[in-house]
Order: sequence, then structure tokens, then C-alpha cells
Amino acid sequence: MDVIRYPDDPRPTEWVSPVLALGNFDGLHRGHMTIVRQVVQSAEAAGRTPVLLTFDPHPARVVRPDGGPRLLMTTAQKIEVLRESGIRGIVVVRFTRELSQWPPERFVDTVLVRWLQTSEVWVGANFLFGRDRSGNFPLLREEGARHGFAARKVDSVQYAGQVVSSTRIRGLVAVGDVSDAAVLLGRRYSIDGTVVHGDGRGRTLGFPTANLEPADQLLPARGVYATVARVGEEWLPSVTNVGVHPTVGAAAGDLVEVHLLRGGRDIYGEAVRLEFASRLRGEQAFPSVEALRQAIAADCARAMAFLASN
Repeated sequence: MDVIRYPDDPRPTEWVSPVLALGNFDGLHRGHMTIVRQVVQSAEAAGRTPVLLTFDPHPARVVRPDGGPRLLMTTAQKIEVLRESGIRGIVVVRFTRELSQWPPERFVDTVLVRWLQTSEVWVGANFLFGRDRSGNFPLLREEGARHGFAARKVDSVQYAGQVVSSTRIRGLVAVGDVSDAAVLLGRRYSIDGTVVHGDGRGRTLGFPTANLEPADQLLPARGVYATVARVGEEWLPSVTNVGVHPTVGAAAGDLVEVHLLRGGRDIYGEAVRLEFASRLRGEQAFPSVEALRQAIAADCARAMAFLASN
């Protein structure tokens, strides 16, 4: 699968009349994957190349630097998921303040027509693009008729009685409901990060932790979670605390502390993918260190039991 960046890289010459999925695709949830499947099916039926175009950084974080959404997924995570989807090319548009001022017609002409030479473009129900989000699906369809490509739209997807959207999933993760978030995503919510040195307090309690320095993603609400940590090719059952550990001296900001349930393997400096399986409880301040130790032991037992049955 080719991964190229606009405007830095040339369009691969082997791409044949690309059929394009166009959007931010934050989280690559069930709704997004419906668009991806449609693109792959349409491209394969016509002997064309299925391609997905996304943006980095997220446009809202460029237009509103202090108010853009925390991300559900990094670009690297998107690429990993898409490798198994049938998509054969990914375009990552380097989104800048200058590009945010382009009228939607300029984006269509410059990127979709002249550079990509796309034959078909698929978007979600609420996709907007161009300066001040002035471009919508009717405009895209008009531009397609003018330039010779087809424009298709996938309506909002409902799953388990809920409309699937990145905004909805962010809201679930923000309150710690990682179970319902997983239902809408189609996979467990995960964050990536690197293990860094902490203050060693977990070890003194008998539960050594790896302190994860997370990528720029939305953290679940403060609390304790049953998790699975991927280190290299290994998937390791774990219990994770997100918060400031108030019982033993509150930290200045939220920490992500991972305790591996099957041994104290040293993973300092390693890259970790952390999947959140279930929230066990909210963050608490305990009356004593011994009460905290007992609570952690109970958390570990509950996490192991949950992961064994899921």
C-alpha cells in the first residue's frame, strides 16, 4: 500500500483513475469503514485504484488552535488499520492555515482533479470542506459533473441504536465509557505511547507500573481500566490508571500508569499500544496507603477476570 503526502510527494503513476474516500476519518469507526468498503467495491468492479485521502493535522486544530478536538487516532494508527481494508493508497494532505483559506472549488481542481486525477469521490453524510467549511456534498457533485468525476455520499450509519460519529465516540471516551466507544468504533479504543521513567511509587506498593507518555490523543476519563498492552508482537493483559494518584501525592497532570498482570518485564523505552477494554472504577483518594494497596489488588483481580472472559 502506497502512503503519500500532499504536496510533498508525486502521485504514483500506477494508480488507475482513483476511487477516493475523502474525509478526516478520526477513529475509523463503523461509519467510516462503510465508506471504505464502498470505495473498495466500486474500485475493484471498475479495475481502478481504491484510495483514501485524509488530513494531518486535523483541520479543526489548525483553524481553531485552542479549541480543536482531541484526536481518537493518530495518522500512524489509521494507516495500520487501513492496511487490512483493501485500500491500496493513502493520501495525507498536510493541512496548513494557507490551505484552510482555499475555496472548495480550488481544492477540488488542484488536489482531486489535477493532482490525483480521481474518477469517483465518496464522502460521509456531514462532510464539509474548503474555506469556512463552505463546501458540501451538492457542491462536490456539481464540481464532479464539471470536471468529469462521480460524487457519492454514504448516509449516517447507526449501530446498536446509536448514530456512529467521531463526536459521539469522543464523548464516550471523555467520560470513561470505553465499552460503548468500542461498540461504535468496531474495535477497542487505544492510545499509543512510549514508556518513560516514573517516580517508582507503584513498585513500593507491590504493583510496579510502566509510565506511558501518550501520543497526542484523547485520554479516557480519570479512573482504573482493564487494558491490553501491545509491546512489539506481544499482547499483555494489564490494568491501567489514568489520573493524578491523589492518595500518594497528586501529580501535576494526568498520568497513564500501566501494571502488567503477568510479570514485571522491563519495557522502559519501548513503544506501546494500549487498548482500553473496560472501566473498573473512577479515580479515588483512599484514607491510607494500605487501603490503596488493597484496592489495587482488587482492581487487578477484576481486570484479569474480565480479560480472561473477553
